[in-house]
Amino acid sequence: MANTEPQKEPLDLFIIGGGINGCGIARDAAGRGLSVALAEMNDLASATSSASTKLFHGGLRYLEYFEINLVRHALEEREILLRAMPHISWPMRFVLPYHKDMRFESGTPASRILSIVMPWTRGRRPAWLIRFGLFLYDNLGGRKILPATQTIALENTPEGAPLQSKYKKAFEYSDCWVEDSRLVVLNARDAKDRGANIMVRTKVVSATRQGDQWLITTQNTHGQTQTHYAKMLINAGGPWVGDIIQDKVHVNSSEGVRLVRGSHIVTKRLYDHDKCYFFQGTDGRIIFAIPYESDFTLIGTTDTDHIDPDQKPECSPEERDYLLAFANQYFERELGIEDVVWTYSGVRPLYDDGANSAAAATRDYQLKVEATGGAPILNIFGGKITTYRKLAEDTMDKVAPYFPNLKGHWTAEVPLPGGNFSVGDVEKLAARLQSDHTFLTPEWALRLIRAYGTDAWHLLNNAKTIEALGRDFGATLTQAEVRWLMDYEFAQNADDVLWRRSKLGLRLHQQQVQALDDWMRSA
Repeated sequence: MANTEPQKEPLDLFIIGGGINGCGIARDAAGRGLSVALAEMNDLASATSSASTKLFHGGLRYLEYFEINLVRHALEEREILLRAMPHISWPMRFVLPYHKDMRFESGTPASRILSIVMPWTRGRRPAWLIRFGLFLYDNLGGRKILPATQTIALENTPEGAPLQSKYKKAFEYSDCWVEDSRLVVLNARDAKDRGANIMVRTKVVSATRQGDQWLITTQNTHGQTQTHYAKMLINAGGPWVGDIIQDKVHVNSSEGVRLVRGSHIVTKRLYDHDKCYFFQGTDGRIIFAIPYESDFTLIGTTDTDHIDPDQKPECSPEERDYLLAFANQYFERELGIEDVVWTYSGVRPLYDDGANSAAAATRDYQLKVEATGGAPILNIFGGKITTYRKLAEDTMDKVAPYFPNLKGHWTAEVPLPGGNFSVGDVEKLAARLQSDHTFLTPEWALRLIRAYGTDAWHLLNNAKTIEALGRDFGATLTQAEVRWLMDYEFAQNADDVLWRRSKLGLRLHQQQVQALDDWMRSA
């Protein structure tokens, strides 16, 4: 087992974890001039950060738990993030169907108070309460780009067509879509461009204090170990944050993480318009039904406690059936197991606030610095994808006392790679890309812009024919694109390309997947 030469000077920060929090912090820190290394034991976004519901949203349901600050911060972030990444994030309208006989078994603080002061509402959310919540949602976060809430009729409309006829009206509000795993990769890429060392498939074996610095040992998939020194350690391990504290760095912490599994199902496209649905269940929970990858519908999510971070999260038959039954309370067409083409699950590493249920556990984050034994470590508990940039900024505020003259906040105004264009210009860029590369179909050009933004021109590298892009792996995936993903986006195998840098895995058959994997291993 080889040990490479240790670095000569200690790094400023060493980050454990290549999910959205770790990569967001690496980008922010590198942009402020700190020397940074990040180690991810698998691929970037290989766990929670590629298995979300893929929304930048304030969290409408969190208002029922009186998490006003969390919702406000998330709403403020939506438009900051939208402007920074208009290729991988875009506005969406959400349709919340309502009828007066809807009843729920909700255990939220708001519902309990409501049932006491207005007992005739027990078991249901009155329309005025929903409208009031949406009024807060419209006005808490300084909304400028996204349109406001409105009430819409469902009879004889595209929004009402796929729903059961008992739903006559709905509330329609705004949130945003985001390509979650691409968000992670673009943060990592930008961090690298700013000087950070991003190490994928590199596991932290141990981290020990040596006076005022950390000694960190890492090991890659080839069995090679390397020694690193750092002035400060950032534990962004997500579901493994507790294991890192106990088994890798051996520091004391009274804080804990609650692992909550969220499962999703994907079906063939269930309706023709491009809006999402927000469905309320009789158990007080909610799910979304979202247009997905042009030809599919994404339905989720569940909230189930998950005990072991090393146990791969999978959508259980019970969760699948729960989501199908939930959707069948709304859709006119009866959905069955045969309609499910794919499922996925992720584990949310929530801050353990002692909540009675997984659904009630806070989605806010806690940042805890521990420095009593020498060199400092910052442990990250909880968080949600919408507030990742703010979490990184708050982390740097915690880091600042250890690095005098540290530069200030900067990420709110700087786009991610490929995102240097205006919100709403995606179709215009796709048309220009197709004009410059006439062999592209409109769908292909749009996919490239949605994934790479203005970098699509660099990826295509002035190609004038489809043959110039090299081998065709299927579903418009070419050798030129795969080479870009390997050279600039840390991809190493077919899964990295087909499920995290894209979702083309939904479109390729197994022989094509194997051919891609074989080519990447020999490239």
